[in-house]
Amino acid sequence: MDPLLSEFDSFVRTRTPALLRSAYLLTGDQHLAEDLVQSALARTHRSWGRLHDSGNAEAYTRKIMYHLQVSWWRRRRVPESVTGELPEPRGGDSGPDHAHQTTLRLTLRAALAKLSPKQRAVLVLRFFEDRTEAEAAEMLGVTVGTVKSQTSKALAKLRTVAPELAELYVLEGSAR
Repeated sequence: MDPLLSEFDSFVRTRTPALLRSAYLLTGDQHLAEDLVQSALARTHRSWGRLHDSGNAEAYTRKIMYHLQVSWWRRRRVPESVTGELPEPRGGDSGPDHAHQTTLRLTLRAALAKLSPKQRAVLVLRFFEDRTEAEAAEMLGVTVGTVKSQTSKALAKLRTVAPELAELYVLEGSAR
């Protein structure tokens, strides 16, 4: 097997679960998330010759995912449904209070589904990916002001539609 192809295959096998988690949070749908990751990986494959030595392959793939998601939401509004399961990291239980964690996860998933795709993308980048406002703006191809306003609107809507998530709102104050 070609060494470059082998390296790409290894990259896909090890990083796809993490990419799927981010894509699911962006799209709100397991099937759309899989499509998004597959499209991003196809584009990454085309550039693998220059990426494999740089160590930036995952960052490149994630940036492609965010750009594709932006272009998809600009083109048309895809009807969203909250189906399937949120991919979980491998390796263990979610903690001592599994019922509370499950309830919290389901509530958060339903609340995120009520946000616009742009608002959801901004929250995923800012809080799940822990990106700065400038990094999020660059990845989405929008201004920092847009990131700030969409973050504010998204958090306000979450407070309205899911007040039971108040314990998570501390994220807003801890964001960079």
